[in-house]
Amino acid sequence: MTRPLRLTRELVDLIPSSIEDPGQSPEHTQRFTPEARAALFEDVVRTCPDLNNLWFFAFGSLIWKPACPFVEKRSATIEGWHRAFCLGPDKRYRGNPVNPGIMLSLDYGGKCEGVVYRMDPARTAEDLKDLMEREPPIPPIWVTAQTDAGPICALVFVRSPDDRGYIGGMTPNEIARQIAPAVGTFGSMADYVLNTASHLEELGIHDPNVWQMQDLVAAELERLRDTSGLSLKAPQT
Repeated sequence: MTRPLRLTRELVDLIPSSIEDPGQSPEHTQRFTPEARAALFEDVVRTCPDLNNLWFFAFGSLIWKPACPFVEKRSATIEGWHRAFCLGPDKRYRGNPVNPGIMLSLDYGGKCEGVVYRMDPARTAEDLKDLMEREPPIPPIWVTAQTDAGPICALVFVRSPDDRGYIGGMTPNEIARQIAPAVGTFGSMADYVLNTASHLEELGIHDPNVWQMQDLVAAELERLRDTSGLSLKAPQT
């Protein structure tokens, strides 16, 4: 049974649905060149146990927007990782230079329930490139995902704590205050949190970190609504 979320579409719609693309930061452009992305792709291909049986693990937006076709889907759990709002600061896609977003990634410890997708063997290379273009340009890792049909090796995108794009040390309340008004060219952080929380609930996955964040973001949007009027203005970037 799904639980009612405090974060509602009505609250999410207080935030603009998107803003004009502020463009990629110079640091991001210099760090993640086409050559660097190509090297990441080649490394995944080189280390893949079986390109005809390539699975990827979804824990956030890939659950409700897989990014490429798939031929099989299973519920899965991986050990040693848990969902955390620690990826950022996002100043383009779900945030901007004024109000940066902080996306979900996986952090060390615990376990994570999600979904694994198997790519179509006839188009693995093409779909893998699409997937890697969709996800942050960070080195993905291979994990063992436990499913009802047995363990499988799956690709997953995580932000390591030693990476410059890892955000640590913020409390859930601090994160909620930062991301509640955040919006970028792909949409708002509030919409991202709502989609993730609602789809996890539909799958029967009760993630405490995501559940807490939807509650805190809702509370912050309620506060902003009551102090700023009926709607919030898009930030000037």
